[in-house]
Amino acid sequence: MTVEQVAAELLCSPSKVSRMETGSRAVTLRDIRDLCDLYDVSDPAERERMSLLAAEGKQQGWWQSYELEFATYVGLEEAAVSINHFASTTVMGLVQTADYARAMHKGGFQDFDDGRIDALIEVRMKRQQLLSREPPLELHIVFDEAVLRRLVGGPAVMARQLERLVELARSSRVTIQVIPYEVGAHPAMDSHFSIMDFGESGSNLVYVEGLVGWLYLERQQDLDRYALVFERLCVIALNPKESIEMIARIAAQYKSASGLVYGVDSA
Repeated sequence: MTVEQVAAELLCSPSKVSRMETGSRAVTLRDIRDLCDLYDVSDPAERERMSLLAAEGKQQGWWQSYELEFATYVGLEEAAVSINHFASTTVMGLVQTADYARAMHKGGFQDFDDGRIDALIEVRMKRQQLLSREPPLELHIVFDEAVLRRLVGGPAVMARQLERLVELARSSRVTIQVIPYEVGAHPAMDSHFSIMDFGESGSNLVYVEGLVGWLYLERQQDLDRYALVFERLCVIALNPKESIEMIARIAAQYKSASGLVYGVDSA
């Protein structure tokens, strides 16, 4: 049925139907009832599930009060069961330390004042509660070695950030793999993406982030392509144990360098 046909049956405007379908308008329980009747959804359990989703959709997420440009992503992240993430240059937000996140904002192109940066860091720390919820978010990260080598915030900040990665990886809450420089070229050198799995509650999607904005890919050919790329990255990367050892080794180098630079433990 076209949008116009549905609108005629529901005695409403086509724009209302379009806004409901794109998620830009809340759906009422009456809307759900009328749409289920129109689309011949007769299973009582399915009708009840739809009604429950409509009721939950009216609840405000904790992140909505922060007026985030990436609020859609945070909502999807909250709903995800697992995320497979690849980064070629930066540590993923869900495993960043506050100091690393602050250095990233300070070095970004957006001129945020200290108050806004504090708020964004608060959001980032709240997002990390996904890793300790029950059941926790299943997170599998593949980093290019460049992520570990880029000096964000200085040696002391990097030492603490890498120690945080080691801590998470050893706790089994997060799987981390590193693609070392000696691997050479690989399929995602110029990319940065997350594959989000929502379990039985919805279809998977791929989130791609860049300077021009955010892309959400849902076509099956796109999902298959990114899944194959991520699988390939996991194969060429160091295994989790080797990756932890590498991260810990580089963290120790930063820790030593921070002592030389800042006079900490210089004796």
